[in-house]
Amino acid sequence: MTGRNKKKIYEGKAKILYEGPEPGTLIQYFKDDATAFNAQKKAVLEGKGVINNRISEFVMTRLNAIGVHNHFIKRLSLREQLIKEVEIIPLEVICRNVAAGSLSQRLGIAEGTPLPRSIIEFCYKNDELGDPMVTEEHITAFNWASTQELDDILAMTVRVNDFLTGLFAAIGIQLVDFKIEFGRIYEGDFARVILADEISPDSCRLWDMTSGEKLDKDRFRRDLGNVIESYTEVARRLGIMKDMPTVIQGGLH
Repeated sequence: MTGRNKKKIYEGKAKILYEGPEPGTLIQYFKDDATAFNAQKKAVLEGKGVINNRISEFVMTRLNAIGVHNHFIKRLSLREQLIKEVEIIPLEVICRNVAAGSLSQRLGIAEGTPLPRSIIEFCYKNDELGDPMVTEEHITAFNWASTQELDDILAMTVRVNDFLTGLFAAIGIQLVDFKIEFGRIYEGDFARVILADEISPDSCRLWDMTSGEKLDKDRFRRDLGNVIESYTEVARRLGIMKDMPTVIQGGLH
């Protein structure tokens, strides 16, 4: 059974959520659509959804194994995975280890400068407003998340950063920064915060440790070319290429 035979719940820029086979589940479908600059720049990159599905499955499975609970249940097909239905907290949580992107622009810090320590930033998830940056004060004042939930989000983000930094360093990739999202899952009257969305080269900045080559969505944002080849290289180094379709392994242009 695929998601396309089911009721569509939500469609975002890179994924579609369908009604799941049982209550409390959804089917997450990874599209080939690529967007940047709040969807002002768009393209279809053949095979991107397949690669991101596999990389996100790989990472989420390992995070679950070390106790960082997330929405991933199992992969269903090349582009689909079964996930837990969560109530999304309207925040993008950004963890930065090296200056890049908007941080470099805002603060005038040269891209590639190591930060004194990892910095966690929050943006309010709202496309119409361009996902503006917000503080912990805004988050608790507007009740987007409680103080306890915010503490849990910060603690989980630090753990994800520690895990991903080591995972990528072991395959010669520097984790520059990443964006994650969280959601509430209800167990009776009790709500628990878990990791949601995806972790892939769409949501992480990944630089080759030796050459400094970008292996992430910046290749699309900055017209560097070879987007799919770079995403495929990340999957290859993670050791998940043998399960990928040969059309992807051959590289797509």
